[in-house]
Amino acid sequence: MTSADALVCPELEGALWRLYRDFFDTAERKRRWRVRDDIPWDKCNPNLDPAIADVVETFCCVELYLPDYVSKVLPVVRHSRGRTWFYANWGYEESKHSLVLSDWLLRSGSRTEEYMFDMEKKVFAREWNLPHECPLGMLAYAMVQEHATFLNYRNLRQRVQAKGGDPALEKILQFVSVDEAAHYGLFKSFFELFLNLDRDQSLQALRPVLNLFQMPAIHDLLDESKRRIAQVRELEIFNEEIFIRDVYNHFLNALDVTRAEMRGRGPKKSLAT
Repeated sequence: MTSADALVCPELEGALWRLYRDFFDTAERKRRWRVRDDIPWDKCNPNLDPAIADVVETFCCVELYLPDYVSKVLPVVRHSRGRTWFYANWGYEESKHSLVLSDWLLRSGSRTEEYMFDMEKKVFAREWNLPHECPLGMLAYAMVQEHATFLNYRNLRQRVQAKGGDPALEKILQFVSVDEAAHYGLFKSFFELFLNLDRDQSLQALRPVLNLFQMPAIHDLLDESKRRIAQVRELEIFNEEIFIRDVYNHFLNALDVTRAEMRGRGPKKSLAT
């Protein structure tokens, strides 16, 4: 095998599909929520620290790259029904995230319709491109990205609570955090299948993701980008220390990978059959 997922064998594809169906069925039973009906919109806090709205806008911009995320990754995984169907479902859920964050910015009075229109034009003026070319590299990236995104939303919710609270935004961030955690869980389960099939190839795909990881770069699209970056750091929603502790070290433990392996110098472990 020249690549850990150049061709998906029937057994592996069957396992991927079963994982997706379990994910989908659980989501249908327990996790679906409605933007219009399940958020206490009448409880937005108009006096919340403006820095919170700046961070929400930043996250909203990340979510607005959805057309690029979906359209560019689907051709990469088209050979795999389990991953293709999951990305279709993922796109639906991520579209809700952009809608609900945008709605909060408007309903809270933090932004105007005109401002949001201009912001969306700035985002759509540029394209997001795949950070990795091979399917396995994109799987590793998606797994790490979803976990980091979950941390962003979880930490922002904690900061909102610490700064006086906003029941509407807190409920939004609760729903979105749960979605992101579910996405991460399935990507991780997918990746573990490949890790067991071909550990060396899988670690080769994971190394550049963890060692060179960055959240999607959108600060340069926004006005006063230096101020916004400083606010994110001041709120300690996501920084280098959080990345090392809650992302890098998390994956070493969760995937049973040694630091030597991440440097490419560890002993080879036998592959699972």
